[in-house]
Amino acid sequence: MTSARLRWGALLWLLTLQFFVLETLAEARYEGPYSRVDDVISALGAADSAGRQLMNASFVVQAALIVGGGLLLRPALRGAAARVTPWLLGAAAVGVLLVGVFPTDGNGTMHAIGAVLYLVGGGLGLIALAYAVRPRSELLGTTVVLLGMLATAATIFFLTGVTGFLGEGGTERVAAYPLPIALALTGATLAWTGRRGDEQPVETSLRAEREQEAARRAEQARARDAALEAATRRPTPAVTPESATTTGTTTGTTAEPEDIDPEDPWAPTSRR
Repeated sequence: MTSARLRWGALLWLLTLQFFVLETLAEARYEGPYSRVDDVISALGAADSAGRQLMNASFVVQAALIVGGGLLLRPALRGAAARVTPWLLGAAAVGVLLVGVFPTDGNGTMHAIGAVLYLVGGGLGLIALAYAVRPRSELLGTTVVLLGMLATAATIFFLTGVTGFLGEGGTERVAAYPLPIALALTGATLAWTGRRGDEQPVETSLRAEREQEAARRAEQARARDAALEAATRRPTPAVTPESATTTGTTTGTTAEPEDIDPEDPWAPTSRR
C-alpha cells in the first residue's frame, strides 16, 4: 500500500467530522427552539429548517467520504473482517445518502430506510472494522469496538422506541455519532503508524507471513521424513559368538564343550 493512498484515505475519514460542524451551523440557523435531546437530526434537514441545505449536503458528502476512505484504506485492513467491513460501511454510506436526498418531510419511506441502513450498518461496520485494525493497533481496535457496541445498542433502543432516558434526539445521536468519530480515529492512527514506518507495507507483511508459514510446514515435513528414514535404516545388531553364548545362557541352554573325554569319570556331563 502506497503512502499517498494511505494519506488520502486517512484524510477522507478524518473529514467525516464535517458532520458535526455542519450540524452545529444548521442548528444555529434553525428558527424556533431546537433540542438535541428531544429533536432528531433529520429535523435540521426538513423544509422548515433554514439550514436544511447545509444539513442535507452534509449527509451526501458524508456518504462520499465513508466510501472513498474505505476504498483507499481497504489494503490496510487485515483478517477476515477486512472482507466484511467495506460492505457494512458501504450500507451505512448508502443510508446516509438516502437521508440527504430524501428529507424526512419529503419521501418519508426512503428517508426511514436510509436512517436504518446508516444506523445498523454503521454500528456493525465499526465492530468489523475494529477486528480489521486490531492487528495494527490493540488500542485502536479496542476503542473502535467499544464505539461500535455503543452505537449498536443505541440503535436498538432508538428503533424500538426505548428513548425515555436520553430522549429521542439524544438516543439517535448516541447511535449516529460513533461512526464519524471512529472513522476519524482510525484514519489518524493508520496515517500515524504509516508515517512512522514502524510497520512493513501490508502486501509485504502478508507475503512474509505466508512465506514463514510455508517454511515452517516444510521444515516439519522434512523433520518427519528424516525420522521415518532413520527408523527404516536402523541397522540390525550382528550376531557374534559371544552374544550367542550370552543368549544361550540367558535362555537356559549351554554350549556343549568340545574336548570332553567320555572315558573320564570326573568330566562334567552335558545336558541334552
